Amino acid sequence: MPTPHIEAREGAYAPTVLMPGDPLRAKFIAEHFLTDAVQVNGIRGMLGYTGKYRGVPVSVQGSGMGCPSMGIYSYELFHFYGVERIIRIGTTGSIQENLHIGDLVIALGACSNSNYAAQYQLPGAFAPIASFPLVRRAEEIARQKGCHVAVGNVASNDTFYDDISPVEAWRKMGVLALEMESLALYCNAARCGKEAMTLLTVSDELLTHKATTPEERQTAFTAMMEVALETAASL
Repeated sequence: MPTPHIEAREGAYAPTVLMPGDPLRAKFIAEHFLTDAVQVNGIRGMLGYTGKYRGVPVSVQGSGMGCPSMGIYSYELFHFYGVERIIRIGTTGSIQENLHIGDLVIALGACSNSNYAAQYQLPGAFAPIASFPLVRRAEEIARQKGCHVAVGNVASNDTFYDDISPVEAWRKMGVLALEMESLALYCNAARCGKEAMTLLTVSDELLTHKATTPEERQTAFTAMMEVALETAASL
């Protein structure tokens, strides 16, 4: 059962896995939100845990940054560990004027400059989208908690530092924010008939160049984690 990137035994992961990019954020979630949490993976420092939230089994596993890393870990979880759904949680830079620091973004679809979907040799361009039941439930929970949440397209770019900024081009198409992983996650989920969704916290406003303070990050990230966990526990 162990893969080149995951050392966990068979059955070590819950059907629903939360995936932050940062493995230390996975550790934080396990220590502060889950009961009876057990570390199930530590290969390459990409920490993974399984525990319970409100009595429901939930796992949390770091994904690393970018489509290649997300592609590897989500593929192995879906194909080799029987995971049914993955909720990516992370940060994003907003590119719309009405999205501010601390707001939540649910990625209904993932635009991209990545060539990740070329592997499927499709006869046209594939439109990677989230699982609508997950989107609907997460939005409902976020609004119940009083969070400002936007649902729409994000852009999963392969580059973080660009010679030519992609912000204005994506903004004109109504894209809400920039990140780096959702495309690969949504493609993998579609290819093997599983569910996926990305829930993000705005950490930077790319139009105004505002960025989060440490205090804002703690509050905003906690809200995102709670929405993701409540969604997982309600499935």
